[in-house]
Order: sequence, then C-alpha cells, then structure tokens
Amino acid sequence: MNITLKNIDPVNAIIKIDIAQADYAEETEKALKNLRQNASIPGFRKGMVPMGYIKKMYEKSAIAEQVNKVVSQGLYDYIRENELNILGEPLPDETEQKNIDFNTDVDFEFYFDIALVPQIEVKLTKRDKLPYYTIEISEDMLDKQIENFKANYGTYEQADQIEGKDLAKGLLIELDEKGKVKEEGLELPDSILMSSFMKDEEEKAKFVEAKLNSVIIFNPYKAYEGAHAELTSLLRIPKNMVEDYKETNFSFEIKEITRYVEAELNQDLFDKVFEEEGVKTEEEFKAKVKEMLSTQTKPDSDYKFLLDIRQLLDKKTENITFPETFLKRWLLVNDEKYTPEAMEQDFPKIIEELRFHLTKKQIFKDNGFKAEEEDLNNAAKAIVKAQFAQYGIANIPDDLLENYAKDLLKKEETIRNLVNKVLENQLVEWMKKTITLQNKEVTVDEFRKFFE
Repeated sequence: MNITLKNIDPVNAIIKIDIAQADYAEETEKALKNLRQNASIPGFRKGMVPMGYIKKMYEKSAIAEQVNKVVSQGLYDYIRENELNILGEPLPDETEQKNIDFNTDVDFEFYFDIALVPQIEVKLTKRDKLPYYTIEISEDMLDKQIENFKANYGTYEQADQIEGKDLAKGLLIELDEKGKVKEEGLELPDSILMSSFMKDEEEKAKFVEAKLNSVIIFNPYKAYEGAHAELTSLLRIPKNMVEDYKETNFSFEIKEITRYVEAELNQDLFDKVFEEEGVKTEEEFKAKVKEMLSTQTKPDSDYKFLLDIRQLLDKKTENITFPETFLKRWLLVNDEKYTPEAMEQDFPKIIEELRFHLTKKQIFKDNGFKAEEEDLNNAAKAIVKAQFAQYGIANIPDDLLENYAKDLLKKEETIRNLVNKVLENQLVEWMKKTITLQNKEVTVDEFRKFFE
C-alpha cells in the first residue's frame, strides 16, 4: 500500500491510496476459509464445501470487503501519523477517482478529498482595547439581599390570631343547606390553609384577626374563585369533583396558627449568614453582603467581556480562508436536516461559529490552557454556590458542597460544558492581562440593555 498527499491549496488536499493485491490477499483468503467452515449450503456438509465453489460465489465480495478495510485503516492511520489537522471527515474525490471493478481489477487506486484547518495566528497587545463592565451594587440591591437573608433565616412561631401570611390548621367540616353538619360529608381534622392566598375579598375578610379555637363559616369555592389546584389540595378531592362543591359552605375550627417571623438584623443573623467570618457590626455585615453581590455579578461581567472578546477575535481573523466547498458538501452528506437551500442560508453562521471555535482552540494551545480535575471540581462548586445563593444561602457545609459537585460531575454533558467554561474563563483572565481594559461601572438596568 502506498499513500501520498497532494495539496491543492492551503486548506484543501487529496489523499491517494494505491492498493496492491498483496495488501488484501492474505486477509481475503482467511475470510474465505472462515466462510467455508461455517457455510450451510444445500448438498454439502457443513465445512465440506469445495473452496472453488466458495470462491466462485463469494470471492469478489470478500475482496471488496477486505479492500475497504485496508483503505479505511490506511487512510486514518496516515492522517493520525502525519498529524494532519483536518475539518470534518475525508470524502471520496469526485474528479480523480476512477471506477472500481472488483470483478476484473486486482490493484486499485482510491482518492479522498480532505479539508485542512486553516493556519490561525492571533496577535494581541496592549494597543488592543475592550470595555469591561462592572455592575454597580446599588442600595436597592443591597437592601433586597438583606431582606432575603432576614426572610430565609427567620423562625416559625405559634400565634393567637391570624395576621398576614399566617398558616392556619384546623378541623374542616362540610355543611348542608341549613348550615348543619352534613351527614357523610367531608370532615378533615388536620386541614391547612393560608387565607392570604384567597382571591375573594369577602371570604378572605372572615379570617382577618380570627382567633385560635374560633369557628369560621366560609365557601371554599368562592374564596378561591374556583381554582382547582387550591381546592383539590384543601378539600382533598379529585379535580373533576370541584364543581360539585360550588355552593357548599364549610366550617373551619382553628386549632393552630403558625407565623413565620423574619430574622432581626443582629449578631445572630450575622453569624448564620457569614459563619466564622468575624462580622460584628451592621456596617461590616452590609459591606460583606455588598462584596458577596459583587462576586455574584462578576460572571455576568465576564460573560459580556467574552462576547466583546469574540467580536475582537472575529475582526482579527476575518480574512482567514476556509475550505467552503468541501464543508458544504460534507455537511450535506452528514446532516440530513440540510438541503442545498438551507445550507446556503445557514453557512455564513456556520463559518462564523467555526472560526471562533478554532481561534479559541489555537489560543488555548498557544498558551497551554488546560481544564484539570481540580479546575472542573472548583467550577462545579461555583455552580452549586450560585444556585444556593439564589435562595439567599451564603454558607454551604463543605461536605454538602462536595457532594453536590460530585453529582454534577457524574454527567458527561455537564463535564463537557464545564471543560468549555473553565477554558473560556482562562481565556477571559488571559485577555484581561494581554489587552487594555477600559473599566466602566454601570447600573443593572444599563447592563441588561446590552442583551436587549
């Protein structure tokens, strides 16, 4: 077997593979012998079919199969051994390739088109400038976060009368038309409701300042304006039965009132939110919360910066030539969703994405960027912390954080996304040092306008 490479231009080449009979004869003979041993042909005992008969029936197909194996293996070995950086996969050449006849030929020539990754060289210096937008932590943002902490670290207390969003637990009994307990009607001894969720103001008013052990007569259907979800939960009936209770009153005897009381802005809250960080005063607490919010908004700033980096890199690499004819052909062969018309429409975007992907890859290679196991673990922990932070939870036990991170890293798709995220974060930090940053502080509303 002889393999040669012919460069058509910097991004297109043809690989020629010459196959001689000696390259496939031995394996073909083995295949025919194996076929003879296992063939079940009428008139012959298994394993006793004459080889001449086997060759007459199967030799040409066996040769074709072995030649294809030799060609395929040789092609990909050549690409790997010569470190050819290709796009897509090799395609049979449509001009050089001659017809193959396994009935008459013993030596064969195969031609394959390949697309080569264009040479990418990105030069960046301090003369290159990009804005870096930092989100201003306003007093409103600070106050809202503190209110969230106060709400999340509050406590439940028992109360004597209903106020606001108190939760009431008691005996719910179905009444008849005369206001008496209905025989064989619904009777729920541990029913739970929050009158603040009621939609009808008249029914809701019956529960305002209602005291412990008092009995309230109300119409649940009217109170919740027929909302099936609330009624099925309260009455514990299927949705298809809700309309049966449209005109039905119930008595509710209040047995227990539970009130959620927000935490106070004191040392106890400071310790719960910033455990072991030595926060002692309200001023220190607010400063720590502001620092936390700044950390939380940094990924947003970095994401906007990455979008601006992309624009800069696109401009730096806009003159790179791609093997467009080959890529269109390859995509049409390998992706059933594409028609020639759809391909022409989508191709500019495909090239744009490919150019950015290859440019990033080259920068990663040139600067030794790698996503190590520790990097992935830290990235997974950052995701977990961000998720908990959305619920106002700043301190997560180390063992819990570790377990959540391990669960994330069990999924292959998550790992791929984290690898990309780690490398892009390295790119962002490298760009901050390589080019000139024009630091700008903007409000949340101003920042959001970038994405409108």
